[in-house]
Amino acid sequence: MTSTGEAVQFWVLAVIAVGGALGMLTMRKAVHSALCLAATMLALAVCYLAEGAVFLGVVQIVVYTGAIMMLFLFVVMLVGVSSADSLKEQLKGQRVAAVLCGLGFGVLLIAGLANARLHAFTGLADANAEGNVQGLARLIFTKYVWAFEVTGALLITAAVGAMVLTHREHVKAPSSQRELAAQRVRENKQVPPLPAPGVYARHNAVDIAGLLPDGTIAEDSVMGTLRERGQIRDVSQDMLGRMAELERSTADWLGRPPSARPRPGVEQAPEPRRELVPGAEEESE
Repeated sequence: MTSTGEAVQFWVLAVIAVGGALGMLTMRKAVHSALCLAATMLALAVCYLAEGAVFLGVVQIVVYTGAIMMLFLFVVMLVGVSSADSLKEQLKGQRVAAVLCGLGFGVLLIAGLANARLHAFTGLADANAEGNVQGLARLIFTKYVWAFEVTGALLITAAVGAMVLTHREHVKAPSSQRELAAQRVRENKQVPPLPAPGVYARHNAVDIAGLLPDGTIAEDSVMGTLRERGQIRDVSQDMLGRMAELERSTADWLGRPPSARPRPGVEQAPEPRRELVPGAEEESE
């Protein structure tokens, strides 16, 4: 029989685990997805501890949640992977293969649970009679040694495969700066260097774009990740307003009329075109 406390604990942890798993699949940002997966792992660890599997619970927290998952989270935060990057498929058909493999794994899991038979429950006291760690080691290295070795081989194969897929051999020497500049000139692609962040903006923040001579922002001066996220701060109007105010105060201090610089955000009427009247120059002379 299950006590009331155990039932409440199970339903609370089950909601957190399932909600975190669904959030990992539906979140648009990779950082939020990693945090949802960490919540699911913590909920599973508490379930292990409640069932008396102390070793599995501690390993789930220390190894998977505390080490591996946090490492993934820090890498994602440092690299700055956006939702737009996940839409670029490196392998053709990988989404279809992932869906088929997921469906196949789900069918096998449901079939295994449906065919499971438990005639009698041993209980936590009898299962942990010789100690939780000792009992787990005895089962792994005696009854389930073959499954344990096969799982280890699969994990090693997956790690080696990931290293092989991410490694790229250089078939030729990398191009020098002079060769890259010459190639840009031949292809007419961004011949001058890109503007640095904060140019003509009096600011050194990476999310503030540089200003062009006409006062508009240069989006190429901000990294592509921030452009995809829409995290560009436009300070062009503020800077132009400050420059106009500085010019007016300088003109007042020098006692001369201010310049005809247009105010930011205000469209100026075009000046009328002046045409010379024939014979006007002779009369003026």
